[in-house]
Amino acid sequence: MRIVVMFHRPLRTTVVALLVTAVAGCSALTDAQPDGKLDVVAAFYPLQFVSEQVGGDHVSVTNLVQPGVEPHDLELSPKQVAEVTDADAVVYLRNFQPAVDDAVDEGAKNKSLDVATVAPLKDGYVPLEEGELHHDEKGKDPHVWLDPTRLAGIADAVAKEFGRRDPANAAEYTANAKALDSKLATLDGEYKSGLANCQQKTIVVSHNAFGYLSARYGLTQVPITGLTPEEEPSAARLAETAAYAKKNGVTVIFFETLVSPKIAEALAREVGAKAEVLDPIEGIAKDSKDDYFSVMRSNLTTLRGALSCR
Repeated sequence: MRIVVMFHRPLRTTVVALLVTAVAGCSALTDAQPDGKLDVVAAFYPLQFVSEQVGGDHVSVTNLVQPGVEPHDLELSPKQVAEVTDADAVVYLRNFQPAVDDAVDEGAKNKSLDVATVAPLKDGYVPLEEGELHHDEKGKDPHVWLDPTRLAGIADAVAKEFGRRDPANAAEYTANAKALDSKLATLDGEYKSGLANCQQKTIVVSHNAFGYLSARYGLTQVPITGLTPEEEPSAARLAETAAYAKKNGVTVIFFETLVSPKIAEALAREVGAKAEVLDPIEGIAKDSKDDYFSVMRSNLTTLRGALSCR
């Protein structure tokens, strides 16, 4: 099922035009597609995952970011811009991918869900005992999906948006969101118990992605770089991070799957620590069979080992 909103679109010589009906409580119109599914565009993997979990068999979800590609500052092809414009619903996070923001503003304002309006974002700076390590860090931290409770709120909002677009299946979207919420609550409980008794509470990570996870589970995040993983840290920042890691007995420096590990590995050598993967789940590696839950549980196992948790 597609939703036709008030934008100029090419005329299609199909029976679609004859099937247009008004949706109660919505300014959009509906027209049946051959597969009968809601056509959803998700800006990056966690939003794809939630959209598929909530939508079930009633949605067809397109992820704008290819598997194995880092999603920050995504550039859209003309085909992808058209996908955003032609979609029935767009699920995105404003100020995370400027090109997606632009495409939404140009052709999808009335059919988009900005998940930042559901899970308000926190500032990206990281205060430490000896002052503010990244005092020049600006912007809001977008990585809300790493707190399962925040992702549950997003799932509920996605269900409402899909129900607004497809009232006939609204009850099923709501039920799917509740089922996902239950699974996320279980995951939250696993993290709470798994990280409750740890000798170490500091994690040094390759970029500033784990603020929500750290706040939820009582950890202190020390990022080498800022909110964008491609950022090159200054020599002063590297020295300050190394000194903090040594002082606080950090034994593992974390890097991530979709960005070069070289800086984290160099810092680990400087500190005398190991370098291990902690995945921010911004995307899933190509040909991977993992999903959000399997990666989050793998992260928990990694954290428990690195932090000497009982």
